[in-house]
Amino acid sequence: MDKPANSKSAHLLDDLESIRQLLGDDTLEPPMLTDTVDEQIPLLLEQADVPEPVTPAPPGEELDPQTRRQDTLLHLDSELRAAAQLIMQDVIKDFTPHIENEIKRRLDARLERLLSQLPS
Repeated sequence: MDKPANSKSAHLLDDLESIRQLLGDDTLEPPMLTDTVDEQIPLLLEQADVPEPVTPAPPGEELDPQTRRQDTLLHLDSELRAAAQLIMQDVIKDFTPHIENEIKRRLDARLERLLSQLPS
């Protein structure tokens, strides 16, 4: 049986928080709804820039352990970043309808307040 939507969302948020901590963004605060964003935000339909995987050395060419370790770390880093991008896209896709509904609700409430202030 499928998990409830809240459980899936909570799991995605936990994953997102883990990725944020892994990438070292612990001190950043999310922007307020009244803040403007100056950065270009990719559309959901755009594909994320996923780095090319590191190709291993040819079989006849032996690498020293430090170089192999560095290659492995670079490969893991690119895989983690690609996974983080996919999780971010999932979170955005899951929360977009909720955010749109909240914006519409607030705009409707604001419109009602403004219309009630107009002279009759």
